[in-house]
Amino acid sequence: MPVTAFLPCRAGSQRVPHKNTRPFADREDGLLGIKLEQLLACPAIDLVLLSTNDPEVEAIAAPHIASSEGRLRLDRRPDHLCSSSTSTDEVIAYLPSVIPEGDVVWTHVTSPFFGAADYAAAIATYQAARAAGTHDSLMGVTELRTFIWDAKGAVNYDRATEKWPRTQTLTPLYEVNSAIFIANAESYRSLGDRIGETPLLYAIPKDKTVDVDWEEDFIIAAELWRLRGLKG
Repeated sequence: MPVTAFLPCRAGSQRVPHKNTRPFADREDGLLGIKLEQLLACPAIDLVLLSTNDPEVEAIAAPHIASSEGRLRLDRRPDHLCSSSTSTDEVIAYLPSVIPEGDVVWTHVTSPFFGAADYAAAIATYQAARAAGTHDSLMGVTELRTFIWDAKGAVNYDRATEKWPRTQTLTPLYEVNSAIFIANAESYRSLGDRIGETPLLYAIPKDKTVDVDWEEDFIIAAELWRLRGLKG
């Protein structure tokens, strides 16, 4: 069954202007250039579909498309599905029109520390779970073993039993980190979702889940990239 990576990359980010394409650390081709290299370096991915309405994205992708031997293709997504008001659910509903079959790896350029080997490991885990019949999809998460409260009080522990238990004894909660989602294209059609009904919660180490969502995230991630001496 083919595995297609879906990389949505619209123009007009409001929180971090030009976050996909502006220079990042030592990379003039920015987060997009890094992510394209990572996805194309993963042998478990048959096709990368870059979905965009941004000419700057197309310009950065052009040399990768030329050298990818057909493994990187461009989807010129309609502008009405690339606005700041477009919901993720709307893009999910659109996806089957451009990826009608196979397994879909939904990912983002804003996870630069999740690389080719990480994609390969996640895909292998998903495929094994599907074959075993235990899960129908996979979702990247960050395990939280800390004191979580809402306005009413503690959420993940009982203060009547112990006010400040050791964090390693807490039942973990999971934060969706958006580094990766894997599901079959049929889930998109039948469920209107990028996960199925029994997703595997795929815990990813924190050092790989730095997500560039705000300007300060961009600055911190770029400095981490430099400190780690990463190139691609």
